[in-house]
Amino acid sequence: MNTTTLKLELLFTDRKQIVEDIAGIVSTNDLNIIAMEVENKEQKTLVYIETKSSRFSPSHQTIIKCLATIPDLIEITEVRSMPQEIREKRLKIIIDSISDGILSIDKFGHVTTMNRVAKKILGWNQFDALGKHLSALPAETLDLMDCLKGRAFQNIKKNLITPNGRFQFFSTGVPIRDITGEITGAIEIMRDMKEIRELAHEVTHPSQYSFTDIIGKSAAIMDAVSFAQKIAVTPSIVSIRGDSGTGKELFARAIHMESGVKGEFVAVNCAALPESLLESELFGYEKGSFTGAEKKGKPGLFEIADNGTLFLDEIADMPMGEQAKILRVIQEKSVRRIGGIKEIPVNTRIITATSRLIEQMIKDNTFRQDLYYRINVLPIHVPPLKERYEDIPLLVDHFLSRAANQVGIQPKKLSDAALSKLFRHDWPGNIRELKNVIERASIITDNEMMIDEPYILFGYDIERTIKDLKTTHFNDFQVHSLKEMVGSYEKGILKSVLKRYPSIRQGARALKMSHTAIINKIKKYGLESE
Repeated sequence: MNTTTLKLELLFTDRKQIVEDIAGIVSTNDLNIIAMEVENKEQKTLVYIETKSSRFSPSHQTIIKCLATIPDLIEITEVRSMPQEIREKRLKIIIDSISDGILSIDKFGHVTTMNRVAKKILGWNQFDALGKHLSALPAETLDLMDCLKGRAFQNIKKNLITPNGRFQFFSTGVPIRDITGEITGAIEIMRDMKEIRELAHEVTHPSQYSFTDIIGKSAAIMDAVSFAQKIAVTPSIVSIRGDSGTGKELFARAIHMESGVKGEFVAVNCAALPESLLESELFGYEKGSFTGAEKKGKPGLFEIADNGTLFLDEIADMPMGEQAKILRVIQEKSVRRIGGIKEIPVNTRIITATSRLIEQMIKDNTFRQDLYYRINVLPIHVPPLKERYEDIPLLVDHFLSRAANQVGIQPKKLSDAALSKLFRHDWPGNIRELKNVIERASIITDNEMMIDEPYILFGYDIERTIKDLKTTHFNDFQVHSLKEMVGSYEKGILKSVLKRYPSIRQGARALKMSHTAIINKIKKYGLESE
């Protein structure tokens, strides 16, 4: 017969030599003992045994009958799992549910334990790492070998790039000692820096971003992130260049976060403020400086960002007069409020951003050359989406998850055809455009699980394809004014959203409306029964 295993639970009245009696029968029947556990409780002995038969061994029924002849046996039962197996399964469930990576080795350096987070961080998903020597596996984990020599380490900052992406984490390793103090192995705990920051800043700094929030594994984005991380701790001015929608402000916030400065991150869009307001916003003003000024005066953004970071977005759109004043602040490290005579010292780290070609603007005398050389100390180029197509699936998953979290549902998936359509697009609006496309698709699709190609709508084809969707059909209505057309379209969207989401509140979140506003719309269009 083929070799098989047999797992049994035997309950005895407590006495001596029970184990010897079991071993004798096992030997007589040409069996091998794989595992045995003995437990004494309340004058009873519980024995678990796992045996492996050879080709000369009798059947399982015969083995059980032989064991049943042992004196003082109360009960014998065949079991599926040994207690040790059950404990190991429970332990695996527990360590796999932990958000930290856990890796352990024995005293010879062979992997004994590894949870799913450690697999992901180290890029070992495709490896059967258990039992292998640490040096045979592809990752920077050899610090753990030092623990076998008695040297522990704590909160070492590590940055790994694996097939699963880029991971930044704090690593702590300690030796494992037995009761005599001898080292029998070592364990490493890997704590994701992103999760640590989220926990630390969720309440006090909910809008903070780190480099781990920048999604992508393409060479273009990784190079930009690597350089930004390197310069983040310096006080020098950073100039972020890139097309509109590439995420320049996210880079600026990550640099501020990584720099460790204690002050605030203050952002101002130089193109959005008229010239008359830009100066007062940047430099502040004293009381009575001009009509409409606050009675007590107002500090400028340079003062508010003292010991922090001031992000001057679209600095190329700043008027020439304000450019000269910015240059003076950079040189003197002080500001003078409008209507004031006092110089106020500021220690503000400046980060600028622009999507325009400043070098050409200098030739056209629309940007100061001296200011250009002051702000162009550490330039960072944020690549457009068309230079990092391999990041599209990662970004799509992120935006789908975020859209689902807003309304409390499971994230949808993109069909292969829908993803292929994204790859064929040239993305003039970059990440911002992709975010809008995915959010739009997740709202208007009728499928609760999958988004198909017709629902991937770009700016130029929304009007052309919207009539093919089930949200509304203008041809079904006889309209005579723009107001009626807009009302028909709005009613169709409401019907589609109310059908898709299980509650009105979730539908309101999906449309970024208040609960009261959507209730009023439902009443307006008579959709209460639907």
